[in-house]
Amino acid sequence: MDRAEVDTAIRSLIEPFNKKGAEVTDTTTFANDLEFDSLTVMDFVAAIEDEFDIIISMNQQAEIENYGQLVDAVTKLQAD
Repeated sequence: MDRAEVDTAIRSLIEPFNKKGAEVTDTTTFANDLEFDSLTVMDFVAAIEDEFDIIISMNQQAEIENYGQLVDAVTKLQAD
């Protein structure tokens, strides 16, 4: 799955979590722009892990601050 396909899949997963209806771009941050709290992040990460059959470690989660970083991380984990 290439980055564009991963991007499309994650966009569909993020919709129910995007309560504010914020525009999602590569620079959209989860904490500020989308106002995700820790529980929302856990649920969203679980949805991504299930969809792509991957594990995103706590260390990786800590490094992912915006949407583009998430798409890159999932794309890379898929390739491994």
